[in-house]
Amino acid sequence: MDSKFSLEKINEAAASFLNEIKEHRVIAFHGEMGAGKTTFINALCRQLLVTDTVSSPTFSIINQYKTKDGKTLYHMDLYRLKDQEEAIMAGVEECFYSGNYCFVEWPEKAPALFPESTIHCYLSSTGNIERKLQIK
Repeated sequence: MDSKFSLEKINEAAASFLNEIKEHRVIAFHGEMGAGKTTFINALCRQLLVTDTVSSPTFSIINQYKTKDGKTLYHMDLYRLKDQEEAIMAGVEECFYSGNYCFVEWPEKAPALFPESTIHCYLSSTGNIERKLQIK
């Protein structure tokens, strides 16, 4: 799936994305700094009715959120990790196999840890307020 969306229509794009990925729970977001990974994940969290404050997990590595119906969702940012071993020590694998949604920024830092069923999404900026999303 390839799509373009404006930041003004990000909630609609997030709803469409969740419909597209169906039962998949581990989603890896690739893209340069400023491509909109965190912004898109925030929109996904709104669609999934996360009740906690959603913020970038750049320093904490893993943020855990609760949804309105009590489910858990993980938001990870692997940018600061040096290697796969650090990802393991941070508990990334446990999250991947929890059955909960795991939205992961900078998956390139520990590619071997991701389950085979991971959805890989590529975000890129196509203008000031427009983004391109490719799902593979």
